[in-house]
Amino acid sequence: MDVFDIIDWRRRTFALYAAVRDTQDPADAHSLWRHTRDEMFRTHPASPLPDPATFTGLPVPPYDPGWRFEVAVQDAPSARIELDTGTDGAVPFERVGVAELPGVGSLDVWRLASYGGGLFVPVKDRSAGREGGTYGGGRYLVDTVKGADLGVTGTSLVLDLNFAYNPSCAYDPAWACPLAQPGNVVDVEIPVGERG
Repeated sequence: MDVFDIIDWRRRTFALYAAVRDTQDPADAHSLWRHTRDEMFRTHPASPLPDPATFTGLPVPPYDPGWRFEVAVQDAPSARIELDTGTDGAVPFERVGVAELPGVGSLDVWRLASYGGGLFVPVKDRSAGREGGTYGGGRYLVDTVKGADLGVTGTSLVLDLNFAYNPSCAYDPAWACPLAQPGNVVDVEIPVGERG
């Protein structure tokens, strides 16, 4: 894989999320997201899978509308963290607020405080790292630098947990990923989105 493969992966990811936002029915948008990601993981040279030839599809349950939220980002005390990602060094993030998801909990909303900016919202649920559960380091809901964005209206975000996905490092340790911090850990099991 080279830099141009990674650029193409990102272009396709941006295009996918634009198509998802343009699809009126969230269940149809989720189906588009699942099928397109499966195809990218199977065929793209920048796939994070070490052996895409054996890939049969990402483990993603059917869409459940009860896990979709449009929430205002509420003020929160400022905070800054630097996450060591290995290959990229320490990546700085600043908290811009908190999103309260009814029945789920609160999630810190971060801004990448370096070149490119962008919002970042990871989530780690109670099933993280358990057999049949979710990836131990948590999943991503929003990562606008890489195109993962379901929509923003003013200071409100669409946080649809059906679209939670694993960071690339879940598949191959050659990738370096910022993981969910304590303000992005919830004490409920989230049965939707990409699994383990």
